[in-house]
Amino acid sequence: MPSTRFAPPTEVPGLAARRIAADILDGVLHKRRTLDEQLEGAAAHPGLKALADRDRALMRRLVATILRRLGTLGHLLSRLLDRGVPTDAPRAQSALLIGAAQILWMDVPDHAAVDLSVRLVQSDRRAAKYAGLVNAVLRRCAREGQGLIDEVRSEALDIPPWLMSRWTAHYGESAAKAIAAAIGHEPPLDLTVKADAAHWAARLHGEALPTGTVRTALQGPIAMLPGFSEGRWWVQDAAAALPARLFGDLKGRRIADLCAAPGGKTAQLAQAGADVTAIDRSPNRVARLRENLGRLSLDARALVADAVEWHDDAVGGFDGVLVDAPCSATGTIRRHPDVAWLKQESDIAALTVLQNRLLQKALALLKPGGTLIYCTCSLEPEEGEQVVAALLASETGVRRAPISAGDAAGLDDMVTPAGDLRTLPCHLPRDDPRLGGLDGFYAARLIKS
Repeated sequence: MPSTRFAPPTEVPGLAARRIAADILDGVLHKRRTLDEQLEGAAAHPGLKALADRDRALMRRLVATILRRLGTLGHLLSRLLDRGVPTDAPRAQSALLIGAAQILWMDVPDHAAVDLSVRLVQSDRRAAKYAGLVNAVLRRCAREGQGLIDEVRSEALDIPPWLMSRWTAHYGESAAKAIAAAIGHEPPLDLTVKADAAHWAARLHGEALPTGTVRTALQGPIAMLPGFSEGRWWVQDAAAALPARLFGDLKGRRIADLCAAPGGKTAQLAQAGADVTAIDRSPNRVARLRENLGRLSLDARALVADAVEWHDDAVGGFDGVLVDAPCSATGTIRRHPDVAWLKQESDIAALTVLQNRLLQKALALLKPGGTLIYCTCSLEPEEGEQVVAALLASETGVRRAPISAGDAAGLDDMVTPAGDLRTLPCHLPRDDPRLGGLDGFYAARLIKS
């Protein structure tokens, strides 16, 4: 019988997932690294490959829950800690956040949440001295935490004050609170299907939204869901699927998709019969776009280039140009909760400069009579309504083609008085908030004279 004297100790189940969650939280909160870069691609956390699917899903949900409830968690810990959160040991802070989030919002036994958080700090040289503190605070959280949260229940706690102030000023106090409440819920899975939305809604135990998107609460690896490997659908938020539909009939029309990756809108354009040229400056993102198109058996010309500097070799210009411009992405916080804590108000001015340059480029690529769809996944008017208003004021050869409720699946609350599309995270409400909402998007339809 072989000796087990020198066999490595077996790690406590679930500890690796929480350790990686702590690393990723530290990356967002202290190193200003996005979730996307830490979860996917060459710079992803090296420990992810060793995690089982179940642990990977737990880790993602844990990180997302903490970032969605970060303000509430900060308030709670300030009430439970006499001297505040330790600042000399980031792992102690992460362990407290991870433990409290599990106790309050996740289906994890309190004793397991406490024990694993204590083990997290014990395994870190700088944080080990706080093991007793973490144990005591989380045990108190299990007893008193829900009551302390109920005392100050406010959606605004989990939104940075500068953002809440802006939304209140632009949309009104009631809408701003509704936006914040919608952002606080884990979003469902939205899919754009090639055909027969009703069939795929039934197959995936979901529903077909009025916009044509299939929405489901199914969880687990995307690639294991029915229809994925056959290329029947792709993941795309219901709001993100609206702008490409504003072109109308696309059969045989030549369309440029600027800032195209990861390719959801490119796939829509190609599926609708357009001759698509997709441009993006990131080689990795273009590679992912091509991979997605291959799985979907859709054709498009995908190029790595800076859209502002790119020149089309063909004569005559494009029938249509789609500009999904880089932006602050504040409309996507429900799916990308790190955005709330990584973006700053000062970022907006620099982004509007780029957005204006992209619009000018789009006009240059567009043939007379062609259609320009400009969109951003931002809730900030400087990146949407104001950009388009400035263009219309300065360019006499451009006019707005107003969007109607019919263009937005009859949902007239998504159409502005000026005739643009404006979706809010609180739109499409459902009795179960986990099945409601959509990303915040702005889109305008313009015609070159």
